[in-house]
Amino acid sequence: MDSIVYTPIGIIHSDFTDKSGMPIQPSSAIGKKGSIKLLPEYTEGLKDLDGFSHIIVIYHFHKSEGHDLQTIPFLDNKAHGIFAVRAPKRPNSICLSVLKLIRVEENILHVENIDILDDTPVLDIKPYIPEFDAAENVKIGWVEKSKGKIKGKMSDRRFE
Repeated sequence: MDSIVYTPIGIIHSDFTDKSGMPIQPSSAIGKKGSIKLLPEYTEGLKDLDGFSHIIVIYHFHKSEGHDLQTIPFLDNKAHGIFAVRAPKRPNSICLSVLKLIRVEENILHVENIDILDDTPVLDIKPYIPEFDAAENVKIGWVEKSKGKIKGKMSDRRFE
């Protein structure tokens, strides 16, 4: 298979400069603000995005090195397959977060509930549309026993 190359369209700015101690998901980052600065040539692509309350941000987790096919996630003390967790050390360091969009100014998106390291490269942005994205009759596997424990959960050094 041929390799796939992505070119970042912008950069994320947040108060998080170290993987340790940062929120592990947007629901652990309620009220944490940041911004996404797109490269100027992508500004035109933001037309009408300000009508959405939330966006899906796809980014390259640039501080992640290597991967394990099984890992112990933040919400459990036993190993699970990498594709059954949302851990950052993955075969391809591609991550996503659903963030609250506060406003759009030129090529800068002001966001809230950010759980992303400062200077992270952005690969794509999509509007969050509940009718498209919300699934019904959802099962959450091993995470079921940790339901309600994610809010305020911060990372440690397990993925360094």
